[in-house]
Amino acid sequence: MDEMDGRLIGALRRNGRASLSDLAADLGVTRSTVRARLDRLVAGGEIAGFTVLTRSDVRPDAVRGFMMLEIAGRGAEKIVKRLTSMPEVLAVHSTNGTWDMIAEIGTDTLEAFDQVLFAIRRLEGVTRSETSLLLSTRR
Repeated sequence: MDEMDGRLIGALRRNGRASLSDLAADLGVTRSTVRARLDRLVAGGEIAGFTVLTRSDVRPDAVRGFMMLEIAGRGAEKIVKRLTSMPEVLAVHSTNGTWDMIAEIGTDTLEAFDQVLFAIRRLEGVTRSETSLLLSTRR
């Protein structure tokens, strides 16, 4: 694989539906060159397949999860206000049972997700928490 092959793969990653003519124009080569290189990359196994990305695949909040919270005393309203002011908190749910509320969180990286968890745990009135990452969504 050479630099032109890398550029071709990069162009296909940006737009997998690009026509041979568009790819040729972007790369500054002929359509036949693009076709030959594409066929060689597929036959050689460098390109293993083509796929479709859906809206949920390219969400800006690729790392999502639920943080269950226990709130001390009557501080729930104050906690809700703080949580809803955080852009990474997508929703705040009241619940029954062990946990007082659940914060739905979405970030672009695990590091950013961890920072949000740390910030929420530091809120006055949050006495305990448990977090579950969403690994996949079936429906």
